[in-house]
Amino acid sequence: MTLHTFDILARAFVQEGTGACFALMGDANMAFATRLSETGCRMIYVRHEHCAVAAAMAYARKTGEVGLATVTCGPGLTQLMTALPAAVRARIPLVVLAGEAPLKAGWYNQAIDQAPFVTATGAAYHSLHWPARMPTAVRDAFLQARREGRPVVLGVPFDLQELPWTGSETLPEPAHRLHVQPRPIPPNPDDLQDAVRAVDSANRVVVMAGMGAVEADAAQACRALAERCDGLLATTLPARGLFHDDPFCVGIAGGFSTEVAREMFAEADLVIALGASLARHNADGGALWPKARVLQIDTDPVAVSQGRVAADLHLRADARLGAEALAEAIRPRPADWRSDALATRIRTEPADSAQFPPEDGLHDPRDAVAALDAAIPSDWQLVNSSGHCSYYVAQMPRRAYENFLTIREFGAIGNGISFAMGTGVAHPDQPVVLFDGDGSLLMHVQEIETILRHGLNILIVVLNDGAYGSEIHKLRAEGLSDAGAVFGPTDLAAIARGFGAAGQRVDDLSDLPGLISQFQGSGRAALLDIPISDRIMSPVIRRSHGKG
Repeated sequence: MTLHTFDILARAFVQEGTGACFALMGDANMAFATRLSETGCRMIYVRHEHCAVAAAMAYARKTGEVGLATVTCGPGLTQLMTALPAAVRARIPLVVLAGEAPLKAGWYNQAIDQAPFVTATGAAYHSLHWPARMPTAVRDAFLQARREGRPVVLGVPFDLQELPWTGSETLPEPAHRLHVQPRPIPPNPDDLQDAVRAVDSANRVVVMAGMGAVEADAAQACRALAERCDGLLATTLPARGLFHDDPFCVGIAGGFSTEVAREMFAEADLVIALGASLARHNADGGALWPKARVLQIDTDPVAVSQGRVAADLHLRADARLGAEALAEAIRPRPADWRSDALATRIRTEPADSAQFPPEDGLHDPRDAVAALDAAIPSDWQLVNSSGHCSYYVAQMPRRAYENFLTIREFGAIGNGISFAMGTGVAHPDQPVVLFDGDGSLLMHVQEIETILRHGLNILIVVLNDGAYGSEIHKLRAEGLSDAGAVFGPTDLAAIARGFGAAGQRVDDLSDLPGLISQFQGSGRAALLDIPISDRIMSPVIRRSHGKG
């Protein structure tokens, strides 16, 4: 059999050890994708190119591997323009093999200058036009993606892919053997003393962990630091659940903070941020901790983040080593803030106590999420999408970080079903529950067919308000017509059944345990359509558009 360049490319990708590739085939990548499958990589063939990259993002986050996707040239590549910046901002390493138009053609209807599209998103783009170097370029792409924490797109003209291979069949050393694993950075002693003085002079301390703390395995060190300084614990939204079983964790820091958390942050005079980028939403634009100084412990500390001064003090260190060194150096304090009464409040008080009049036939989304939280087994994988309803689903404080996925850095809806697919491929032995809004799900509802075809064990739970939730509340608050954001209650259960999945409208929340048990016993994808009121506004919207 004649060996082609696409054969060698497939071998180069497989030896990088990535266990799955999310693909949509076209002329410029179908030979490569076919060989990749035959060489041993699990292929998930999606219905939209955006979903390939979005699913690869979730797979990478859940496995720690470099995510892999492949699309064709031209329109296949341009469909990635929403997924790529989301991966860049979430610092998720991906490699995408995209076809390019054939070099031999004088004209090709799908030809486009692809590099500017990709680089505009913050991702890297490399055109591979010399076949003999392609295996090395693949290896280098995996190295770059992991080192820089962002997507790398490789453009390969498909006429070059089809050329007979005339080079060596010996592949270069794979990236996973060459990738530099730097040892954790300990804090500088002088900087540590500055941090100690800041902690010793503070009265109310919150220890807040981000994804850097997750990656550094710093959870226990953060707990010890908070206990030693009589402080409370919190996390950024992506790291939610890291301290799910700690009685003094107030939950998410940011726009999704609970009422108790906001009250405690308002009392704080020092926030110790470990491995957190201190994004604008994390600090709720600066309103969350109005009296507190911020001490950032990070391997790459910054003074300004997203246009605002984010931290007052900096300790350059690995999150775990920094927390351990600081805990050892400060004076221990007796428990004062960490009282039994506060632990009871954290455990029992609702995230949002606002009252809204009931509506016949419609559920309060807070009641729906509480019922779901009680009914869903604790060891299932949960995926939270974006949009108005995502606030409510984030309020599941007893769910561990390892079983909960949230990626929201670009603020785009429509990603939920892709994230669920990536999570399902990463954790084939655990059921996956996707929480989504109707507007978000309808953007890529076609992927229900992908879920069924690949046998992914996913339960889709839709909080259905018949509208784009954030938009209707903002429009109404501004006294504007909401007509352009309301489209009525689509029968999503019927749509699911049309694809061949189980579909059920949930009119009585007491039915949820039985419906979830049915899904668990079936081993087949299902959708639960929960009609919710469009009159209940999340506290995020109430704070920003409170005059409504």
